[in-house]
Amino acid sequence: MRSLKQYQRLYRVLFVSLFSSQLLTACVQDTSDLDAYFEEHRSKQARAIKPIPEVKPYLRYVYPQNEKDPFDVSMLLPNDVPVVDTGVKVDTTRVKEFLEGFPLDSLRMVGTVKKDNHLWALIKIPDGGVQSVKKGNYLGHNYGKILGISETEIQLSETVSNGLGGYKERENKIILNQ
Repeated sequence: MRSLKQYQRLYRVLFVSLFSSQLLTACVQDTSDLDAYFEEHRSKQARAIKPIPEVKPYLRYVYPQNEKDPFDVSMLLPNDVPVVDTGVKVDTTRVKEFLEGFPLDSLRMVGTVKKDNHLWALIKIPDGGVQSVKKGNYLGHNYGKILGISETEIQLSETVSNGLGGYKERENKIILNQ
């Protein structure tokens, strides 16, 4: 009875001989059928290509100075809309805080910490990091100032455009995520 090593050696010899015979068969010098195929296709007449259509030159139109500009957006806006000043102002000189770089709906309250008798809220930002905030800090794109922090929510006041050229304050809150 033959052992496992003898069978492995037999299979190796058989595999090598089959592989070698395939390599030798592929290296045959007779390529007459391939040559005939190429000669047949070279002798065929090539089809004519349609000529490219002639491009008409662009005729530029210059608008006279006294006519209306068709690209002037101010023509679409009504002229009689008054600017409503509600007295709410945005402090553009204040340096923006880190959390003002995120939309408010992407920020999540994940907890609170009490430090020096002040309650700090823990805010999770979109990349997974956690930031601590206290009353008076700002967050969100709409100048959201934190008015108060409780164990379950953050109350804030946002300053948003009123659509009439001014600003208005809007109350908002972020609730603790469970």
